[in-house]
Amino acid sequence: MKSQHLQTDRRLVAALLALPLLLLLFVPLPAMEITQESWGTTKNGEPVTLHTLRNPNGMEVKITNYGGIIVSLTAPDHQGKFANTVLGYPTFSEYEANNPYFGCITGRYANRIAKGKFTLNGTEYQLATNDGPNHLHGGKFGFDKKIWAATTEKNDQYAALILTYTSPDGEEGYPGELKCTVTYRLQPDNTLTIAYHATTDKPTVINLTNHTYFNLAGQGQGDILDHQLTLFASRYTPTDDTQIPTGQIAPVKGTPLDFTTPQTVGTRINEPTPDLISGLGYDHNFILDDASEIKKVARLKDPKSGRVLDIRTTLPAVQFYSGNHLGKNGVPHPHRSGLCLETQDYPDSPNQPAFPSTTLLPGDAYDHRTEYQFTAEAP
Repeated sequence: MKSQHLQTDRRLVAALLALPLLLLLFVPLPAMEITQESWGTTKNGEPVTLHTLRNPNGMEVKITNYGGIIVSLTAPDHQGKFANTVLGYPTFSEYEANNPYFGCITGRYANRIAKGKFTLNGTEYQLATNDGPNHLHGGKFGFDKKIWAATTEKNDQYAALILTYTSPDGEEGYPGELKCTVTYRLQPDNTLTIAYHATTDKPTVINLTNHTYFNLAGQGQGDILDHQLTLFASRYTPTDDTQIPTGQIAPVKGTPLDFTTPQTVGTRINEPTPDLISGLGYDHNFILDDASEIKKVARLKDPKSGRVLDIRTTLPAVQFYSGNHLGKNGVPHPHRSGLCLETQDYPDSPNQPAFPSTTLLPGDAYDHRTEYQFTAEAP
């Protein structure tokens, strides 16, 4: 009899010990989240929305359907403290009034096209010239100023905002109707992926990127001159004094553009070399060394907070811009308070036969993606 009671007691103890594990099976884990809110209207009366993607770690990304702009992106430091790591404005009206490409989709052609001209299949096309004598980031009313149609999608692996826009034939001077989809996907491992897809009904040129300004210390926490940067690129494309590539491909070794090993951004930024003088600092296209489909682009670290950003892409190059024009022309953000790492094709490729082609043909698809993963290390 005593033996039976002992067995019963053991079963009861075992059941009690197993109860917390059983309860865990029925308690839902923190999920990926997506919310949407109205964020004003454009001067033309078009509604603007703000979408928030949030993962179980507490990281969140706010994106508006106006230009696909990343308005804020929070990430934890080495102590788990969150801060907004990108530059932006608190209201939509400020973006519409004066936005130096904060966080936006740039296209149809990111970066510069010389004198706003290119020839394709024997036809010369004239684009807007909105950067001195040259065409920059898609023109006066590029993709950064368009209202994109927005849908969302989520599961246990990601929360996604899917933006679509159809650029009509002749918009900003470009040939062909271009149908574009840009998908922002936030994952549980604190990776934000931006995927680009486009098709055309006529031969055209295309080069899409995102123009986010990063400050891993947090917006409003000073400049980025003490950030440590590694670029997985041993070559770059030198430019003339209007920032148009000369057609040469040059090594970075022995120049202030050598970031093949970790370098503090501000250490050599004011050296009086022709490259830095013409760009007023860093504003250069670097050619990535790895030829793999998805390759390392850069590693950026803020030594104080310990925040680290690792970037990977399917594209062949990256434009490193050190925020040299911030603080000018009414932009309230201080000089060099953010930096850009814009994954892309080469600048002015339509006029440079030796550069990889950026021509998109009917029946083909433009498909690229860039991954931004945030971690933290002890300073």
